[in-house]
Amino acid sequence: MKTVIITGASQGIGAGLVKTFLGKGWNVVGTSRRISEAAQFNRMGRLELVDGDVGDPDTAERVAQHAVEQFGSIDALVNNAGIFFTKPFLEYTIEDFRRLSATNIEGFIHFTKHAIKQMLRQKSGGSIVAITSSLTDHPIAGVTASLPMITKGGLNAITKSLALEFAADNIRVNALSPGVVDTPLHSKNPSDFLKTLSPMRTITPVQEIVDGVVYLTESANITGEVLHVDNGAHLGKW
Repeated sequence: MKTVIITGASQGIGAGLVKTFLGKGWNVVGTSRRISEAAQFNRMGRLELVDGDVGDPDTAERVAQHAVEQFGSIDALVNNAGIFFTKPFLEYTIEDFRRLSATNIEGFIHFTKHAIKQMLRQKSGGSIVAITSSLTDHPIAGVTASLPMITKGGLNAITKSLALEFAADNIRVNALSPGVVDTPLHSKNPSDFLKTLSPMRTITPVQEIVDGVVYLTESANITGEVLHVDNGAHLGKW
């Protein structure tokens, strides 16, 4: 039985990933700051929940240890944890950037290092998927997200570099790039406005993102891919 680690697992896309991977028979180790308080999960034997800040290196180490001690392997990692907020560029502070970087980039580095080290020990390959954003390469006028996109664009870049670096070890590294997703992040944004942010004028259900992540995780011949699940938002002007 295979084991997947999911960061940012307490709500939204992360919670959907936990439930879907469990339903497919995987062992799951989920983490977020206070995930032990989450009530929506069936605490069956194939689920471990670990509290912690992904930006703290200790969290990644503890989560990796839990996975190996409880289930014997790390076969996949989904770097789902991320933060996002918009401001005009001149209003962003260096503290804003450090906060974004700690979660979006440093968290990715900490967890991915531990996962790859364990996958190399196992000699059976593995999968790593990051959640990025279609705004990295296709900004939208009026959506001022310059600093968050430094971090998300960095994830797109490292995805391709790591895919090549570890291809011979059968460790695949991919990213999924959403547009607007129906998560708590957008709970206060009017849906009529959100629908204008893609040419299909729709909002993506969480399960569509989850299904894309599962596809990348289980597709043995895909690596270095940035898969857009964004209702066409990456296509350009509309």
